[in-house]
Amino acid sequence: MIAGYSMLTLLLVALAGVGAGFVGYAVGASSLISYPALLALGVPPVIANASNTVGVLGTGFGGALGARKELRGLHLRAAIYVSIGVIGGILGALLLLELDPKVFECVVPPLIALSSAAIALNPRGRAEARQAAADARAQVAGLGLDDTVASTDGHAARNGHSRPLVRTQTEPLSEDPWWVWLGVSCCAIYSGYFGAGAGTLVLAVLDAAGIGPFHQVNALKTLIGWGANMSASVVFIVRGVVDWPLAIVMCLGCFAGSYIAPPVTRKIPARIMRIAAVIAGIALTVDLAVKTY
Repeated sequence: MIAGYSMLTLLLVALAGVGAGFVGYAVGASSLISYPALLALGVPPVIANASNTVGVLGTGFGGALGARKELRGLHLRAAIYVSIGVIGGILGALLLLELDPKVFECVVPPLIALSSAAIALNPRGRAEARQAAADARAQVAGLGLDDTVASTDGHAARNGHSRPLVRTQTEPLSEDPWWVWLGVSCCAIYSGYFGAGAGTLVLAVLDAAGIGPFHQVNALKTLIGWGANMSASVVFIVRGVVDWPLAIVMCLGCFAGSYIAPPVTRKIPARIMRIAAVIAGIALTVDLAVKTY
């Protein structure tokens, strides 16, 4: 026994963490694995969610550090959006702790359903595809084929198939639409409150705003999520609702899972991983809804 838990229990939590880190890297839904694993061990929902928030920090450290290159020259914007994430994470964590635990139990099934829908819509994949198309058109233009591209675009427009606007350069911070700050704030609060699929929702908001190329938008998404999880974790730690043995083991597992994910996911079609995550989310939604309602 270690801290009141058997070696088998801690091993299962570590394995769940590995799976959560892997899924978090692949489709951005680590909590769809880690949270139900803690529930299955009999941890109360609020404590399970708080411990899970601390545990999944292991998936965010590498991404936050790796985002430095993409955010070079965007320090002010990054600071503002991280601040939004931090404040939202605190508000979400306080909502979780101050509201009746029954409220959280009742809203979790629809929240998981929402995150599953966000994964199914795949805003990240759509944003990557649009950015690739923009890069290809830029290369064609560089080869002196501008007239051909213009002719093709004009033909598409006449037939009602206009191309989506893709940002190939970063827009000034002053041109960020007001609603993107509101949307990011709501996502950050959601991240502090529960967080499954929050990164996918943030990416959808930032991509819709068209504030810059995909790689910068994705880096901003990572920082916002990291800020929200960090601040929410601090609140949970201060309020003493974290099960430390489980959180630490989960964090180590998440770090390992996110570390081994890149070489493995290169061999698995993204569509397959996304479908698997959506099916798992739907199954979990139905299971928790039956138990709760």
